[in-house]
Amino acid sequence: MRLRPALLILAILLLGVIWLRLKSAGLTGKMTPPQTGEHIIILKAERKLDFYRGGKLLHSYHIGLGPVPIGAKLRSGDGRTPEGEYYICSKNPKSSYYLSLGLSYPNAKDAARGLKAKLINQKQHDQIAEAIKHRRRPPWDTPLGGEIFIHGNGAKTDWTLGCIALEDADIKALYQIAPVGTPVTILPQEKPPKRTK
Repeated sequence: MRLRPALLILAILLLGVIWLRLKSAGLTGKMTPPQTGEHIIILKAERKLDFYRGGKLLHSYHIGLGPVPIGAKLRSGDGRTPEGEYYICSKNPKSSYYLSLGLSYPNAKDAARGLKAKLINQKQHDQIAEAIKHRRRPPWDTPLGGEIFIHGNGAKTDWTLGCIALEDADIKALYQIAPVGTPVTILPQEKPPKRTK
């Protein structure tokens, strides 16, 4: 019987460590948006994009993700949607997916992780870090991947290569109100969504 309390304590400690790692990465579930300016919060687990202005929720949109929604994007072609803090770094009115808002993936944390894992070299890391420091578009042609967009063409399923998809009417509305530079927070999905009957 002494084994059960020990396992319970171990489980609590493990959950605490996981929570602290997510907190240090700024990825602990719901968050309070800044009280000034625009901010987009993407909740991968809920398949939802929330648009805030001045700390007030103005719009909420259903989204589709990549085919591997659990976990952060690690490299080009992994089918994952990034997790963390980004910003809109470009707008494309002639997108193949109706309209699109380019995200600043990879960010400085992604670059540090990629350098540590030897996916990118020091020069690529420095180019990404410099672009993020000056709030420009980072290089999208490294092994970490890039060209992650919020775009149209439908949100009924997880069909993108790692982008965030909205219905065309929704991206049209968002495109008009979200300027370049808008912060975008992408919160994680830690387990598969529940299937509805």
